[in-house]
Amino acid sequence: MSTETAATPSTDDTALGEPATPPRGPVTSASYSITVRLTADGDPASIGRIATAVGSAGGAVTAIDVVDSRSDGLTVDVTCSAADAAHSEEMVDALRAVPGVTVRKVSDRTFLLHLGGKLEVASRVPLKTRDDLSMAYTPGVARVCLALADSPDDVRRLTIKGNTVAVVTDGSAVLGLGDIGPGAAMPVMEGKAVLFKRFADIDAWPICLDTQDVDEIVRTVELIAPGFGGINLEDIAAPRCFEIEARLREKLDIPVFHDDQHGTAIVALAALRNALRVVDKRLEDVKIVVAGGGAAGTAIVHLMLKAGARHVLVWDREGILSPDDERLSPAKRDLAERTNPGRVRGELPDALDGADVFIGVSAGNVLPVEALARMAPQAVVFPMANPTPEVDPVRARQHAAVVASGRSDLPNQINNVLAFPGVFRGLLDARAREISDGMLLAAAEAIAGVVTDDQLNANYIIPSVFDPAVTSAVAAAVADQARHEPGATAPVSEVETLTTQ
Repeated sequence: MSTETAATPSTDDTALGEPATPPRGPVTSASYSITVRLTADGDPASIGRIATAVGSAGGAVTAIDVVDSRSDGLTVDVTCSAADAAHSEEMVDALRAVPGVTVRKVSDRTFLLHLGGKLEVASRVPLKTRDDLSMAYTPGVARVCLALADSPDDVRRLTIKGNTVAVVTDGSAVLGLGDIGPGAAMPVMEGKAVLFKRFADIDAWPICLDTQDVDEIVRTVELIAPGFGGINLEDIAAPRCFEIEARLREKLDIPVFHDDQHGTAIVALAALRNALRVVDKRLEDVKIVVAGGGAAGTAIVHLMLKAGARHVLVWDREGILSPDDERLSPAKRDLAERTNPGRVRGELPDALDGADVFIGVSAGNVLPVEALARMAPQAVVFPMANPTPEVDPVRARQHAAVVASGRSDLPNQINNVLAFPGVFRGLLDARAREISDGMLLAAAEAIAGVVTDDQLNANYIIPSVFDPAVTSAVAAAVADQARHEPGATAPVSEVETLTTQ
């Protein structure tokens, strides 16, 4: 997952070796934008020299604002974007070298955006008069409390529970950064909560736990669950995340969704369905290779098999996962038994022989681009590891008919934000108690369906995260599926207006 944020699909927890140093991107990005305050002499050509210096360093000037003007010169804020942090420093050095220019201060705009955090609590009701206070709080609130004590099912309707999600992490597998702890994970969880609000009008809150003990995590979430309508597990390392999710699903009467698994799987399946439409192949016929047997890879394989895929191989640090490999963990052995009954062995390039589809959720640069030539004609390639894909998506186009990745600077970004806001909107609207494979499949179908036949092409297999049709389509599909599954939703009170004698 992992968009994330962008909320994008996270690098799999079974990353092979140390993360590769990300190559400088082909374009500059707002995530590496800076504002440089500088003074320039009175030469009218100074502004031109400033813009030229940034451009010569490969940066992009997005704004030049005059802060102060005097007869002997100007104070100017120059805002520009870079490809990475080192590139930002190169641009500043270039500005320092401009004659007549003095750099005073450099501000990283991404860090400025995070000052004080990205969330706040706001009241949905006015508190302007004595009457307002008496209804919102004491004594009026007591009547509502007593009513809920008598009718617990109404808690979702009369409190924030009906529109609130807990975003829970232990900080053990944050983006592609690894085990950085709960405090360092907070900006990502805040970002996830912001995405919930922006795309689905859901009030989400980051819950960063200072423990990686499975029992403690499960018990903690169980204790706070009464205040939430759903649980979004985030950035928890495999295999621990599997047990946590399974135990919480068994204990709680609200849906538990691990976005690194299920969000990634939904969007990957949606993208694959449309990619196969482009190359005129059927899911049940194609040979699929998945790199990465951790949380994301396992969920992708599971959902593809539920959708009708029949020919899948999974590769990880042990090679192609085979059920007779004694080195495999129980989770990987189960995955091997579901995908490799023929007990094929080999490395990743061997798995690609004759393959129609490659999906990567492992680690950067694990696959030489030349190995893609071993795939079948009209191949589909999804290298989704972050921050560095398994194979260069640009060079992959030499060998593949359709390429998608987790990168926002290239076409076909597979981004979890296409899934989780709509999924939870649908779950909350349906008062769902659980989330099922049927709901995940419905979400994938809905995302794929947003791209019409007229729009579909090799560079547009997945809609933009800003397409307003996505969240509503996913929410409607998930809610409809939930309402048609016996026992999946909480009962709805027959009383339209709750009154208490």
